Amino acid sequence: MKLDGKTIYAQSSDIKSRTYLEYRRDMKKKAIAELEVLEWLEYKIKELYPKKKVKVYKAGGDKFLWFLRKGGISREPDFIAEIDNKKIEFEFQYAEKGDLNFYDFKVSKVAKKKGNKREPIKNKFFVYIHKPLHKYAIFKPKWIMDNSKYGMVEAWRSYAFRVPKEKLERLLKPDNTLKNLCQRIDAKNFILNFQHSLIDIKKEKLSYLLQEVIDKNKIVKIIPKDLDSFFKVCFILDNLNKIPQNANLWLVYFLSYINNNITLEDISKIIYCIDFLYSKIELKSMRLSC
Repeated sequence: MKLDGKTIYAQSSDIKSRTYLEYRRDMKKKAIAELEVLEWLEYKIKELYPKKKVKVYKAGGDKFLWFLRKGGISREPDFIAEIDNKKIEFEFQYAEKGDLNFYDFKVSKVAKKKGNKREPIKNKFFVYIHKPLHKYAIFKPKWIMDNSKYGMVEAWRSYAFRVPKEKLERLLKPDNTLKNLCQRIDAKNFILNFQHSLIDIKKEKLSYLLQEVIDKNKIVKIIPKDLDSFFKVCFILDNLNKIPQNANLWLVYFLSYINNNITLEDISKIIYCIDFLYSKIELKSMRLSC
């Protein structure tokens, strides 16, 4: 099985130097922020549309528990707001740092091309949260086009609408509730980073074990029905961008290792393997014989 072409495009269209594993981590960070923001955003939209019935829900490629459940980049908005019977799209971005010179917006999210001319997308808003300042702004794509420069973003290796620092920050409004919201996002990102730092440690250990086969004539053991062996195989396949032919069955096997006696190290291996498999399979009903 091959990776979905959209997945490869999504990985390469953002920060080109990222590995697939790093890409998955970064997309989970985005999903964490969006899920934390959901309730806050609904409250803010109700302020924009008083006396109207408002419901906000997640959309886009990361609306599932795991990003890339169906694989790849999505042209859907991050959120959809139902206001009475009308639907409005909302894109969400946030700044982690306070020393940016420009705030960048992807062209495909802001404008559509008609002939040789780009026109701002209608029926859409952008929600921007500045985490260090605990401020936010809500604005339309037209504002971005009117206040930006079209230029190259080196990190993305693509062109974008670049809003100068002073213009966007004049638009920002303070909000005391953002402090707590940002702390929740940071706490969950800390756990995510910790998980991935463990993966880096395991990567080094596995690399060392494989090198010892040549350097010290040692044997790397891969044993059937053994969690550590399952983990090694998944890790190797993941870094080769390969998917097991019986991925559905493998997922069921991994779930069978969850019990009251597992260690934290076992949990980290199970999470990694489930993450590797879950994003690439079609779930089917199965019965596992123990």
